[in-house]
Amino acid sequence: MRTWVVLLFIYSGYLYFTPVLQAQSDKAIAARQFSIQSTELKNKIKGGWAGQTIGVTFGGPVEFRFNGTMIGDQQRLEWYDGYLKKTMTENPGLYDDLYMDLTFVEVMEKYGIDAPLDSFANAYAKAGYMLWHANQAGRYNILNGIKSPASGHWLNNPHADDIDYQIEADFAGLMSPGMPNTATAISDKIGHIMNYGDGWYGGVFMGAMYSMAFVSDNIPAIVEAGLKTIPVQSEFYKCIRDVINWHKKYPNDWKQTWFEVQKKWSEEVGCPDGVFNAFNIDAKINSAYVVIGLLYGNGDFTKTVEIAARCGQDADCNPSSAAGILGTVLGYDKIPDYWKMGLAEIEDMDFKYTSMSLNETYAIGYKHALVTIKNNGGTIKGDNITIAVQSPVTTRFEKSFEGHYPIKRAVVKQDKNEMNIEFDGIGYVLRGAAEATDRNNRNSSFSYNAEVYIDGALFEKISLPVSEILRRHELSWKYNLPSGHHKVKVKILNPQEGYTLRGWEALVYDSKPAKKFE
Repeated sequence: MRTWVVLLFIYSGYLYFTPVLQAQSDKAIAARQFSIQSTELKNKIKGGWAGQTIGVTFGGPVEFRFNGTMIGDQQRLEWYDGYLKKTMTENPGLYDDLYMDLTFVEVMEKYGIDAPLDSFANAYAKAGYMLWHANQAGRYNILNGIKSPASGHWLNNPHADDIDYQIEADFAGLMSPGMPNTATAISDKIGHIMNYGDGWYGGVFMGAMYSMAFVSDNIPAIVEAGLKTIPVQSEFYKCIRDVINWHKKYPNDWKQTWFEVQKKWSEEVGCPDGVFNAFNIDAKINSAYVVIGLLYGNGDFTKTVEIAARCGQDADCNPSSAAGILGTVLGYDKIPDYWKMGLAEIEDMDFKYTSMSLNETYAIGYKHALVTIKNNGGTIKGDNITIAVQSPVTTRFEKSFEGHYPIKRAVVKQDKNEMNIEFDGIGYVLRGAAEATDRNNRNSSFSYNAEVYIDGALFEKISLPVSEILRRHELSWKYNLPSGHHKVKVKILNPQEGYTLRGWEALVYDSKPAKKFE
């Protein structure tokens, strides 16, 4: 019998139900007992963290430089001894895949595995690093009184389906060896701080694959097990299922599968930066590239990271996830020496914005994994560890932007203290930025205050910081408007010399897709 606890949240006029799997009390999900020595468990945890670090470093130079196209074979992707240290020293911001994970790991280390949700939300919202997309929208929401899970919900976060939690969920799987449902429960708690729907599923899927990578070396089986956690009616599931089927149809041609993904799954609905553009940070298509790397890499580390990177788009995060999962399968010792060149010289370097190095992460990751194993029916007797392996359970269905289709861009009419847009539809997203005219003041404490009126009625009062760390990723948005003609006015209440508030464009949504040219 499966035991569920249902938590009810009411935010912003909608109900939010969170089923939490009680894995430790459910004998039915324990498919088998898996024995592993402590040295091997440590080796796999090290392999997962090291793989991530290698993958993100490898793909960093081509991140979002190839959008809507693959990276051709003729273009060399560099790797050499000393490259890791050079990147860690000169481009530490590249490692958001790692320092975001480690923010949550540090909270667990400080407050315990079951630390309250607000501890995780506040730690990342108040961190000193730059964020983008769903992470930044979630940060703004947390800092302005919209708590999780509402902070990640698509009504409050236009980036809900973006890749953000997908690239941060590694820790959930690495601390849950052989326990994908436990990883899902962790992701349910933390992943909704910044994501919802397909964006959340990206993290659930990655976490489950990491979990299963401890107990299987069969890459297709690991992918299938991860996918079992995702509802079949979701677009995320359908996209990954397509990749699996295309791999079977074109087993020796990853590029053909890439083309099939591009034809069917490349249209962006949510992310305002990606709608009507080649840029695509949507979780499902970038997860598809991770799976292409894993399946066509066939357990070969070089092929896996090369293919995942050459798929383009988020070409550092995708090989990072693929290499992390494969690194967990192989274990640190079996990652080829070529890819570990220079790794030892950075393993005692703290990742920027954290107080943790890779060596500390390996040790803490192992400690957290032992706690999770014991909490979920496993046993530890000296160096002998027994894991109660879980059969993956499908999580609940969520869908972002349901019934909303982007149909056009609308012009923003702006004078000094006011912006106006008019459109026919059911929703809008106003893109723009509050900025200091002097870039040296880009993290000034100044914030614009504004009022937003929809069809003459006050909709919201907003603060628009010029700080790049505190900014609102979009100026204003509203979904689920009555179908028809609408007027939106943004009234700036405190214009200030030395700063500017600009509206770039508005995306317009309707209840039906725009008619195709006939």
